[in-house]
Amino acid sequence: MEKNTRLSPSSYILIGSMLFGLFFGAGNLIFPVYMGQEAGRSVFAASAGFLTTAIGLPFLGIVAIGVSGSNGLFDLSSRVHPVFGYAMTILLYLTIGPFFALPRTATVSYEIGFTPFIPEERQAFGLVCFTVLFFAAALFFALRPNKILTWVGKILNPLFLIFLAVLIVTSFVKPMGNVSAMQVHGAYAAAPFFKGFTEGYNTMDALASLAFGIIVVQALRDLGVDSPKGIAAGTLKSGFVSLLLMGVIYGCLAYIGASSMGKLKLAENGGIALAQIARYYFGSWGEILLAVIVTLACLKTAVGLITACSKTFLEIFPGFLGYKAYAVVFTAISCMIANIGLTQIIAYSIPVLMFLYPLAIALILLALLSPLMKNQRCVYSLTMVFTLIDAVADFLNALPKGFTSQPVIQGILGFFQRFVPFFSFGMGWIVPMLIGLALGFIVSLSKPESEPA
Repeated sequence: MEKNTRLSPSSYILIGSMLFGLFFGAGNLIFPVYMGQEAGRSVFAASAGFLTTAIGLPFLGIVAIGVSGSNGLFDLSSRVHPVFGYAMTILLYLTIGPFFALPRTATVSYEIGFTPFIPEERQAFGLVCFTVLFFAAALFFALRPNKILTWVGKILNPLFLIFLAVLIVTSFVKPMGNVSAMQVHGAYAAAPFFKGFTEGYNTMDALASLAFGIIVVQALRDLGVDSPKGIAAGTLKSGFVSLLLMGVIYGCLAYIGASSMGKLKLAENGGIALAQIARYYFGSWGEILLAVIVTLACLKTAVGLITACSKTFLEIFPGFLGYKAYAVVFTAISCMIANIGLTQIIAYSIPVLMFLYPLAIALILLALLSPLMKNQRCVYSLTMVFTLIDAVADFLNALPKGFTSQPVIQGILGFFQRFVPFFSFGMGWIVPMLIGLALGFIVSLSKPESEPA
């Protein structure tokens, strides 16, 4: 007999708050602010494009895990092939975990929130001290995974929202300028919606959604929801709460960025822009406020990433280490990598992300369509093979010039640029993915008795 499949609205709000807290890191703060500065009076069209990818894809990723009936990314990606399941899961979790995203949570917090208070000659030592303290705090919360709904949903996220609300309300009460009079910069002048659409990729939350989806499913199960229908409905409702919160805050931050051009010059990046805005309104106290906002934002995400990575590796390698050991190892690796600096972390991560993103989007689409195609392996496999071909080309295209200038790579990239639509925009995966999906569906119709993946 199944347990209760319906929760109170407050339960869905709590889970949605937790999900928002896991997603919304410092990168989510700085990207919409800078987009607003560049978009100027076209900020509303740009924001519409940004919201489509910055919250639309992550929302679909969370819902996909619930709808597909999978137990997480490993289970879902294994429907393509068991070997692919291991490879995709390990690579994605190492990318959003100890190799790139986790170290970045500490370096972004430090560089935006704390460098103004530390002398130049002490910056390296300051980074070491900060990363040790930051990851010690994140590990404290992550070692208690059954409390993540309380830590993030009830404590860290509300604190973050309170401090951020101070900055947002002040900016709206005393705007720096009239948005309709602000200059439009760069590609936003010609196509603000599509430029905003591609800028939404920078949050990288579509990758994280495949990792955080299982945390939402587990939270629902802990509250007594066991049926597949109840899990699917619960992820949809909780995801909508997160979607609403993120959408409102993204819109506010983009508007603040646009209006700030009435008093400020176009900044080099969103971190600098946010610091200048906080300093304009609150002086030296603004730097302290920003330090608190950014640190809480990153700490929430770090807790979620350590938890998700540790649970997943425990699932796929159960006899190797326990949950606590995985959490300690991933935290230690992240702390060490964080000390190479934010610039290097971002530079190394870009080619890997260009490879993973098309595969993640294809998996989300397949998961959403799984009830229609009854999880036929041929559909999963053909779709992923065609997507993988372009993902490899995207990876090569994102490598440093020293690699892309090699004749062999030049020949490969030249072929894709000539014959694959949208490749030059980093979206060449669209047509191959759809071709693979169509072929897989046709093959599945010719094999009505085939076993599901």
